[in-house]
Amino acid sequence: MVTVVARRTCHKGKLMELASMVVLPLLLGGLGIYSVFRLLQRMRAKAYLKDAVVVITGATSGLGKECAKAFHAAGSKLVLCGRNGERLQELLRELSDTGGHPKNPHNHHTVTFDLSDTKAVVSAAEEILEAMGHVDILVNNAGISYRGTIADTVVEVDRKVMETNYFGPIALTKALLPSMIKRRQGHIVAISSIQGKIAIPFRSAYAASKHATQAFFDCLRAEVEQYGLDVTVVSPGYIQTNLSLNAITGDGSQYGVMDKTTSQGQGAAEVAQEVLSAVGKRKEEVLVAGLTRMDYASCPPLYITWKNSRAQSGYIRQHKHASIYKEKPGILEPCIPMRHHHTESECLEQAAVGRGTAN
Repeated sequence: MVTVVARRTCHKGKLMELASMVVLPLLLGGLGIYSVFRLLQRMRAKAYLKDAVVVITGATSGLGKECAKAFHAAGSKLVLCGRNGERLQELLRELSDTGGHPKNPHNHHTVTFDLSDTKAVVSAAEEILEAMGHVDILVNNAGISYRGTIADTVVEVDRKVMETNYFGPIALTKALLPSMIKRRQGHIVAISSIQGKIAIPFRSAYAASKHATQAFFDCLRAEVEQYGLDVTVVSPGYIQTNLSLNAITGDGSQYGVMDKTTSQGQGAAEVAQEVLSAVGKRKEEVLVAGLTRMDYASCPPLYITWKNSRAQSGYIRQHKHASIYKEKPGILEPCIPMRHHHTESECLEQAAVGRGTAN
């Protein structure tokens, strides 16, 4: 006589057998469909980038240079832009010597101009169209960074940052846009920053320029959709480049310091691959900041607090290294402009008094 326990065991065995017969094929089928989808997506992206005329600004160093390498490897026809013609030629030679992938058959072109000079930007656009006939993809990458307090920053510095980071890219975009609309084909990419979405201390001019960039290209995307054009905004976090070294300060002088956050950031080549992928998949917006993508999406207030803390500690650390001090009764403590409401020059003057070296 079959016991109740035996019958239950038998039923469980049949249910498990039935589940394996139904669920396993469904899982395998789903994985198969997903694999085919990813394969088709990669093939489409590869075809989209191959032989495309790609204009990259700020191509002589950092992320722009790595983007040039990435698009070159993808088989694109490049127009490399920058302020230094010799370095652009060096990059051309470097690309021609690059191995490890099918040889790019195209003769790339270089255009030398200063993005902060609007007239030069318009002339460069005309040169690009004359040389190439059209532009498929425009990568607005060039830019400068900034470090300083709002109170000690002259307006001319704010204008300079905006000219390079905002007015330059939109001038180039507007100059090339009519030809894209006429062809009803084109892709415009803006390399923005996570600081185009949040604002942190001592980056006011830079954050403002990136917020403006984000807003402009969001508007552009909505307006040109009817013509079949794509607009992608890529917002990286910290990248291992010379951006902080070349940043300008409140008086317009060069910052000249490699921030710890920058030195520990993502590699430029890694970010360039993210840019290439975003363009190939024709994404509208991409956050490229490692775990930052999850942190920002899951809890923006916590992420902003963390960014503010890092920016503040980094700024204080650099001022300590510069030996900026304020004398107080009984002690000599660091004089931080944003804490003690002094300008940097006042802190330096007080430091001289404290050391007995003031004139």
